[in-house]
Amino acid sequence: MRLIIVITCLAFSSTAYCQDSIRLKIDSSHYQQITAAGYTVYPYNKKRVRFVATASVAAYGSMMIALNSFWYSKYPRSNFHFFNDDAEWLQVDKVGHIYTSYIEGRAGIEAWRWTGLSRKKRIWIGGLSGAAYQTIIETLDGFSSEYGWSWGDFTANVLGAGSLISQELAWDEQRIKLKFSIHKKRYSQPDLEARATSLYGSSFAESLIKDYNAQTYWASANIQSLLHLKVPKWLGLSVGYGAEGLFGARSNIAKDKNGNIIFDRSDIKRYRQWFLSPDIDFTKIKTNKKAVRFLFAFLSAFKFPAPTLEFSNGSFKGHWIYF
Repeated sequence: MRLIIVITCLAFSSTAYCQDSIRLKIDSSHYQQITAAGYTVYPYNKKRVRFVATASVAAYGSMMIALNSFWYSKYPRSNFHFFNDDAEWLQVDKVGHIYTSYIEGRAGIEAWRWTGLSRKKRIWIGGLSGAAYQTIIETLDGFSSEYGWSWGDFTANVLGAGSLISQELAWDEQRIKLKFSIHKKRYSQPDLEARATSLYGSSFAESLIKDYNAQTYWASANIQSLLHLKVPKWLGLSVGYGAEGLFGARSNIAKDKNGNIIFDRSDIKRYRQWFLSPDIDFTKIKTNKKAVRFLFAFLSAFKFPAPTLEFSNGSFKGHWIYF
């Protein structure tokens, strides 16, 4: 469900890129700053402000109702409680929270930019929206017997929003974009396949949301914007993080409700992965076609498949193409 929220936010913000606009010259320095970053300056529009505010509340409210109905209703309610899951999943889930908060906030900033809201207002209101949305979900976790409020998740949400807001305030653009990639993970042994299916589901869509062995999160830096080198404007360099060997939250041992061991693959090492890879910043590719701008804005949240160097288990290995 969190992924559905992210995709909806991306589509909403991508649409803002494609609206007809009126470019305003507020003052010479601000005008140059905005156009250098590749953004259009929109006039303040009350109707658009009301539309974005209403649409944001309605869309997120609907998704929260759906989330509560299809997810939390499956588990008993409880008094509000805390749960420390910082040691789980080699923190891949925490990086996922950073990414989700960042993307939702980025969508919010672009939507409010379209309304013509002043610079600082759109940065703070839009930028904090991701952390606010995730905090609401975290609160629902706190009242579910299956989960609980996680301070680690909350901190990750704040870090995601902080990364977004600090770059907007400093540069008026995202020179280091947070991105995501996924590949279909195949498990060679029957017991591993069965365990992965029970944890992560059998379809690619379920893996997209749940399979921490298949997910990679990236910080993608635009080389020209950061280092002012004479390279293509769209060229980026990405550092990624992932993990392997995860067949349980804290260990590769599972027990039933009576405490009996039903899965034990403690022989499989759980380890972190670090990646280095070139990337494409699609938002830096100029085009006058609205549909293409829409597509580029959407794609900018995902890492482009490319040759990649991996460091894990104390050694390096290369991938001709890594998804």
